[in-house]
Amino acid sequence: MKFQSIIHVLLLAYIIAALSFWWLSLEKQSRVIYDKEMVALRESMDASVYPVKYERLQEEISLRKSKRSKQYLGEGLTFLFVILVGSSIVYTTHRFSNRLSRQQNNFMLSVTHELKSPIAAMKLTLQTLQKHKLDEQKQAELLHRCVTEADRLHELCNNILIASQMEGGQYERDWEKVSLSGLVQSCFDAYKMRYPNRFVAQIEERVAAETDRMLLQLAINNLLENAVKYTPADQPVTVVLQTQQRKALICIKDQGPGIREEEKKKVFEKFYRVGNEDTRKTKGTGLGLYLTKKIMTYLKGNIVLRDNKPGGSVFELSVPLTD
Repeated sequence: MKFQSIIHVLLLAYIIAALSFWWLSLEKQSRVIYDKEMVALRESMDASVYPVKYERLQEEISLRKSKRSKQYLGEGLTFLFVILVGSSIVYTTHRFSNRLSRQQNNFMLSVTHELKSPIAAMKLTLQTLQKHKLDEQKQAELLHRCVTEADRLHELCNNILIASQMEGGQYERDWEKVSLSGLVQSCFDAYKMRYPNRFVAQIEERVAAETDRMLLQLAINNLLENAVKYTPADQPVTVVLQTQQRKALICIKDQGPGIREEEKKKVFEKFYRVGNEDTRKTKGTGLGLYLTKKIMTYLKGNIVLRDNKPGGSVFELSVPLTD
C-alpha cells in the first residue's frame, strides 16, 4: 500500500510538472508571436506618421497576447483541476478497495474459524457420547455443551443470512406489537442457561412496542454474545430494560477492556475488528455490531455506545414505544 501511494504521488507530480512545462512553452510561443507581430507592425507602419492608428494596433497586439495568456492559464488550471479530482477519486477508491479487501479477508478467516469451531466441538461431543458409557449427569453436561455450540452456529448463520437479505433489500419487516419485557427476558434466560452465573438483569415489566420481533431479538443476542466474549468469567454482564421519554432503552453492560474513543464509530463498520485474525484472541466475524446498527436504523431506533464506569462498555438500544 505504501509503495502504491508513492507511485501515485510520483505520477501526480509528473503530470503537474508536464502541465507546467506545457504552460511555459505556450507562453514562450505566445511571446514569439507577439514579437513577430510587433516587428511586422513597425515594418508596415510609421509610428510618427500614423501615431493614433499605430497605438491602437499595438494595443490590439498586446490584448491578443493577454487573451492567449489567460486562455492558456485557464485551460491549464481546468485540466489540472480535473486531473486532481480524478486522481483523488482513484486514490480514495483504491484505498477503500484495499481496506474492504482486507476486511473481507479477515471476515473469511474469522467466519471459517467460527463455523469450524462449533462443528468440531459438536463432533467431539457426539463422538464421546458414542464411544463411552457415561453416567446421566455427564451425558447431560455434554449434550448441553452440544446445544450451546449449535445455538452459536445458528446465530452466526442468522447474522450472515439477515445481513445478506438487508444488503440486497430483500428483507421485509414483520411489524407486530411485541412485549419487550418478555423478549428481553427470554434472551436473558437463554444466555443465562448457556453461560451460568454470567448475567444479571433489571427488566421493567409491561413494556411493549410495535417492532419486528426477530430483528430486535437478533440485535439483542448480538450484543449479549459480544458482551460475554469480552467480560472476564468472574465479572457479570448486566441487562437492563427501562422506559424513558416514550422510548424503551435496552442496555447491555459488560466489564471488558472497553473501547478506545477513536474505535467507537469504527466498530459499527462492516467486517471491522481491531487487530488481525492471526493475533486476535476473541472470537467473532466483525458482522454483529454492523448488523445490529443496521437493524436499529431499519426499526427506526438507535444504538449508542458509551463507557461503562469503572471499566467496560455499554451498548444501548432505543426502541420507540407504542401509544
